Amino acid sequence: MILKRVVVTGLGALTPIGNNIGDFWQGLASGKSGGAPITYYDTSKSKIKFACELKNFDISDFLDRKEHRRMDKFTQYAMVSTEEAINDSGLDLDSIDKLRVGVIWGSGIGGIETFQNEILNFAAGDGTPRFNPFFIPKLIGDIAPGHIAIKYGFMGLNYATVSACASSANALADSLNYIRLGHCDIIVAGGSEAGVNIAGMSGFSAMRALSTRNDSPSTASRPFDATRDGFVLGEGSGTLILEEYEHAKARGAKIYAELIGAGLSCDAYHITAPHPEGSGVKAVIRNCLNDAKIKANEIDAINTHGTSTPLGDVAELKAISNVFGEHAPNININSTKSMTGHMLGASGAIEAISVILSIQNKLVPPTINHKNIDENIDQNLNLTLNTAQNREINIAMSNTFGFGGHNACVLFKKVD
Repeated sequence: MILKRVVVTGLGALTPIGNNIGDFWQGLASGKSGGAPITYYDTSKSKIKFACELKNFDISDFLDRKEHRRMDKFTQYAMVSTEEAINDSGLDLDSIDKLRVGVIWGSGIGGIETFQNEILNFAAGDGTPRFNPFFIPKLIGDIAPGHIAIKYGFMGLNYATVSACASSANALADSLNYIRLGHCDIIVAGGSEAGVNIAGMSGFSAMRALSTRNDSPSTASRPFDATRDGFVLGEGSGTLILEEYEHAKARGAKIYAELIGAGLSCDAYHITAPHPEGSGVKAVIRNCLNDAKIKANEIDAINTHGTSTPLGDVAELKAISNVFGEHAPNININSTKSMTGHMLGASGAIEAISVILSIQNKLVPPTINHKNIDENIDQNLNLTLNTAQNREINIAMSNTFGFGGHNACVLFKKVD
């Protein structure tokens, strides 16, 4: 069977360093940090007082009150980035076959703020269980792709992926295969997360997963640095319009890049910690290369999972050194989480967008906030430290991993 080719024809982003694709790329290229004191709630009694929040964002600029009051923030974010991506794609919504347009969406924790607020309201009451009728529809993780489909009339396959921080990378992998096999002409794929709230921050803090650098929020996310002490929680949304190549060509679409491969694996080791030798990461990278039918020495750049955790960064770079061998020092390696923070289930989509924009702009964004060399990391690797590097990129990889041992990897290629 001849598999169909899959290309990217539209992008949308809502991030802590830019509320649209243009601003997001400018933030990445300039090494902008999204870390800052939390403004969403009173942190006086909180251990962690900073995060990577969205800046200068008001949902009422995008949705009317009747719409957005029925959505959790993670769905609101999804609607914003998807509108940008659809507009960017140039799709004529009146002429496409909407039965062949699907939506696959990732979110690790879904409507956690809705859950938090309803439970707090219940706890503050007299014990009578009075809940908002939109409690469940706002909470469930699959509601974001549902809302997207309802707004645009997309009647193809529609579901959510949940694999913690790998959720939206899984959405991309699934989308690739559905289009390859001819089940859809177009899939709206992406992910969103809105965990910067008391429940999200306190939960990750209790796990000791977060950086505690309240005195220096803008430099707290420091992947690969010897003094890293945990990740900085981020939020936002990323949307990619994935389209069958001939379908895109026939309508004269702008093509950003081709999605040529995806790999999945599981560490099968620990619920939160990576395998110390990166066994699952080695497997997922090899699976991705095999799926794309390319050799390791063809990779030009890798956007790592790179969360700024003591264990995760070392394990991932060990795996990269092992899989790529002598070619590893030739690869531009970076972590955009040094700027955006960890956007959880949205990470896979946002970092895929970063990789695509790197291919387009011939520039690898920096891994910022690096000062101290970690002796446990291969010193021959080019980690694109502190300053962006110009680079002709033909093929680039994006890695995303999640609690539970879930690993996902996607590959994008320049289209001439």
